Amino acid sequence: MRKFLKFGLIFFLVLVVGLVLKMGWVSHLSLDSIKANQSQLSSFYTDHQFLFIFVYMMVYIMSAALSLPGATVLSLLGGALFGALLGSVIVIFSATVGASLAFLSARFIFRDFLEEKYKSTLYTFNEKLKDNDFQYLLFLRLVPAFPFFLINLVMGLTRMRLRTFFLGSAIGMFPGSFVFCNAGKQLSSISSFNDFVSVQLLIAFSLLGCLALAPSVYTKLKSK
Repeated sequence: MRKFLKFGLIFFLVLVVGLVLKMGWVSHLSLDSIKANQSQLSSFYTDHQFLFIFVYMMVYIMSAALSLPGATVLSLLGGALFGALLGSVIVIFSATVGASLAFLSARFIFRDFLEEKYKSTLYTFNEKLKDNDFQYLLFLRLVPAFPFFLINLVMGLTRMRLRTFFLGSAIGMFPGSFVFCNAGKQLSSISSFNDFVSVQLLIAFSLLGCLALAPSVYTKLKSK
């Protein structure tokens, strides 16, 4: 029964991703497309605020859960329509829910197989991770070098608790989400992501990630 459910989930995910891509998801959630339709989206939001926020969140959650492109553009749009503060709250919640769904899917589909095949390796990895899993997750979320979807997949293969993953992801994604939402207030003047993403900003996020690991590093050094 469990194997049947796994195959069913895999088939469903592949089907949904195929349909979304066939419908032109990438083109609709491009920077040029969002800028071209900003006035219409803004008008719809003004007339139907709660409905628009609900649809926006569902689209964002699906994007994050299926690891589809478009999250950055959606964050910019959230800032443009909802403002930096409310936009950040909506984006963080939606991204965290979507990431948690991807986390659970990876755990359900792959973990049993990999634990059986690489039992000793994964056991050692989980033992090292369990005391500092929250700090490690914060580090991964803050440092821009680690892809969003890869973190969801790898953490899903560990013994990390869902609540730890949810909370760590929400906190770790807050700085980046706020930057994108704040930049979204000038969406019409943005021609590329380089207009608001600088080397200095990436370095700052990386330093924040290193600070997240500082307590665990200090503990290890102290024990030695």
